[in-house]
Amino acid sequence: MLVLTRKAGERILIGDEIVITILDTRGDGIRIGIDAPRGVNIQRDEIVRAVTEANVEATHADGDAEARLKAALGLGTASAATPAAPAPAAPQSSASPAPTPPAVPRPPAQK
Repeated sequence: MLVLTRKAGERILIGDEIVITILDTRGDGIRIGIDAPRGVNIQRDEIVRAVTEANVEATHADGDAEARLKAALGLGTASAATPAAPAPAAPQSSASPAPTPPAVPRPPAQK
């Protein structure tokens, strides 16, 4: 692992296409900017871990996987959405069904 000390405004180059810029330092944290080609995935480690853990738990346990994922990410608990009540059935008419139209006669077969 390469360990560097950088100041705000300084950059780190990775290969020819990835540039990491130190934007700001705030107390015990820093803000960085990452320029990379669209095909390069850039993901926060804690998000990847939380999603992976939620997927593993969802396959092994009952419960609300979405709520566990939100809790792991610190997004609070979301109230479970209540499914909508089914629409009432259309009232059935007591009248008899409409009569079927008379059959159209076929012309006699040609010999």
